[in-house]
Amino acid sequence: MLNIPNSLTVIRILLIPLFINCLIYQNFLCAFWVFIIAGITDALDGLIARLARQKTLIGAFLDPIADKLLISSGFITLAIMHKIPKWLVVIVISRDVIICLGVLVLFLINKKPEMKPTWISKLTTTFQFITIIMVLFIESTGKSSHKLRSLYTSTAVFTILSGFHYLYKGTKLLNNSQKL
Repeated sequence: MLNIPNSLTVIRILLIPLFINCLIYQNFLCAFWVFIIAGITDALDGLIARLARQKTLIGAFLDPIADKLLISSGFITLAIMHKIPKWLVVIVISRDVIICLGVLVLFLINKKPEMKPTWISKLTTTFQFITIIMVLFIESTGKSSHKLRSLYTSTAVFTILSGFHYLYKGTKLLNNSQKL
């Protein structure tokens, strides 16, 4: 049986098809609210897990996967719809692919990576969430999206910095595992 935090994470994953459908049918207001609800489940699952001491191994894996699925689906769909710059999507997706490949390599050499997000990773996720929220808000109100350029740049910078930070941590872990 799933505890409350893990149930919230599963709900977030189940909201993704609804979110994508809202986008595909250009119901940006619906997409905005679905994304907000998904974001709230993200905040609540971590808070409840800590306060109620309900942290689990499955939650440690499932929560970042849910975040990556939600954010990636948002960025990719919005890029296909020409609502967000493709270069930003390449940066966001590339970072996530590199992180996932790094985790896979560590598992293959029987080295367990710490599944705890860093402060820069949390900040990156926040910027990515805000970027999607702002695009959805602007699209739902019909305002001009040219004002988002600085947000796109900030999101890109933090995403790149976070990617380099994870590369550094992964390389350090690999180097330490090769010592006899």
